[in-house]
Amino acid sequence: MPKPRPAPADEASSAPRIIGGTMRGRRLEFSPDPRTRPMKDRVRETLFDLVGTRVKGAIALDLFAGSGAIGFEALSRGASRAVFVERHFPTADALRRSAKALEVTDRASVRSGDVLLWAKKLPTAPAPLPVDAPWLVFISPPWEFFQSRPADVLALLAALEQAAPPGSTFVVEADTAFDTGLLPDAEAWDIRPIPPAVLCLK
Repeated sequence: MPKPRPAPADEASSAPRIIGGTMRGRRLEFSPDPRTRPMKDRVRETLFDLVGTRVKGAIALDLFAGSGAIGFEALSRGASRAVFVERHFPTADALRRSAKALEVTDRASVRSGDVLLWAKKLPTAPAPLPVDAPWLVFISPPWEFFQSRPADVLALLAALEQAAPPGSTFVVEADTAFDTGLLPDAEAWDIRPIPPAVLCLK
């Protein structure tokens, strides 16, 4: 009879680790903070299983970046570059330190600011985004935004879809309370509930 697996460490209070690719096992700079909710390992693993080979050579946009676990995971798995956007300035500084520690500063760009404001300024805000390769866009805001600011989140998604190069992929992570029928062209999304999260891929 197999032995039960030990309970994992609390992912909300420990430094996230990269779980696949060339930087597998490396830890990221992280200070527990209520503003930062790292995506759980099992959700991130499912996400990249769904994305598959589309990560190769893509430009990863890790919006609401927090610890940067998603964007750095994309770089580890073959993304050509990653743009991290984080409005909390100390957290943005931690992202820069992670990029330096992982020796990917030449492929990682960290932008400080409120990404929800991009909806009115794309494709040039806050600086032109690279369009020489398909985007792999990760939208994983604080879940309460889906209740308090749903119009802003959906406007950002619509603007990004309009600005994205052909062949781009979009991933939205919400909680299971979010009505995925509100997504633009809702039938086109692959919806994967992983309670308490839900992944939406297009």
